[in-house]
Amino acid sequence: MARVGKQPGRLPVTTAVSAGGVVLRHGADGPEILLGRRRRERDGMTWSLPKGTPEPGESLEETALREVEEETGIVVRILAPVGPITYRFALPGRRIHKTVHYWLMEAVGGDLARHDHEFEEVRWVGIAEAEALMSFPTEREILRLALPVAGVA
Repeated sequence: MARVGKQPGRLPVTTAVSAGGVVLRHGADGPEILLGRRRRERDGMTWSLPKGTPEPGESLEETALREVEEETGIVVRILAPVGPITYRFALPGRRIHKTVHYWLMEAVGGDLARHDHEFEEVRWVGIAEAEALMSFPTEREILRLALPVAGVA
């Protein structure tokens, strides 16, 4: 879903919506989160949560489930909503105001080796390491919100 608006003398603003997951599991040394690493021209290497854009007719929950599986190779189920994040960025000729809706999820199958091309690497990471690795403050905040929902304090 995108909306384009024009303000005099300013770049047009497009709104965009995505959905993704905070996938947690109990690892040998405590809780772990599923993160992906990608190389991006504008900001180098990033570690982030899996997310993506809805396909026509798809609910945000369906998008989150599909995108997590496609990007990570892991089949998941939704446990609870965590919340949205919003941020802005610029592309040539326009500004984007994006909202990403996240759900707490658990793995029910799949294989990390099946992740798609959007991430160069996908791995399970301990929570403390994840907070240091994660590139975006808004995603670190979503992780902090997800932990008590998951019963991890």
